[in-house]
Amino acid sequence: MTAEPPLLVDREGHIETWTLNLPEARNPISGAPMIEAIVAAVTAVNADTDVRAVVLTGAGSAFSAGGNVKDMVDRSGMFGGSPHVLREGYRAGIQRIPRALYHCEVPVVAAVNGPAVGAGCDLSLMCDLRVASSRAFFAESFVQLGMIPGDGGAWLLTKAVGPARAAEMALTGDRVSAAQALEWGLVNDVVEPDALLGAAHTLAGRVAKNPPLAVRMAKRLLRESQHQSLESLLEFSAAMQALAHHTDDHREALGAFTQKRPGDYQGR
Repeated sequence: MTAEPPLLVDREGHIETWTLNLPEARNPISGAPMIEAIVAAVTAVNADTDVRAVVLTGAGSAFSAGGNVKDMVDRSGMFGGSPHVLREGYRAGIQRIPRALYHCEVPVVAAVNGPAVGAGCDLSLMCDLRVASSRAFFAESFVQLGMIPGDGGAWLLTKAVGPARAAEMALTGDRVSAAQALEWGLVNDVVEPDALLGAAHTLAGRVAKNPPLAVRMAKRLLRESQHQSLESLLEFSAAMQALAHHTDDHREALGAFTQKRPGDYQGR
């Protein structure tokens, strides 16, 4: 019997849904098959301009438990070996996920259906937008296991909630409820569990209705703004804007605006 894939990928219109599919283990993302699946999914959408947004969620009751604690206890998989081997294991393993999602060209909406713990919390932060179930919570819980965020969480969390809130989450490891996450700006919205995927797809649809090349370029500018100076970002923006002005979708968007009708965008 063929094993279920670790990541389910479904397409509806211009939106893909990626579902972490290890519900019995609460969707850990530290195993090689899951890492490979997420990286492959990003590579595929980057090459397919018909995909305009992605919704990422978890199967079962959890969004993601992050690292596999059983493997940590057994010192197996990416958690086994000498310090040198462990270092290389992180770099060639789970750290491929933040690198891939950082360079994902289409916006990704996290539909956080349940607990997002450790690397699972960080996975939600790797997405561009987040909608949480009222049953969800977030925990940057590494220190409670005598560890640190090995997947870029210190960088991601500070960008999302600022240094003071990031320090509170990373240094205590305490849970942050969905309501508190909304108050802190960690998520865009909180909805009841049965409305979660609908709300996430609605948000993704608000993105996907726009000219896809412009959306991809706008996302790239947002990424670059995190580390470039204003002057260098202005230069990059001018170059991208010149490209945008020469797309067919720009002309279609102008026509749709002046004629007060929805645009029909082809990604060119």
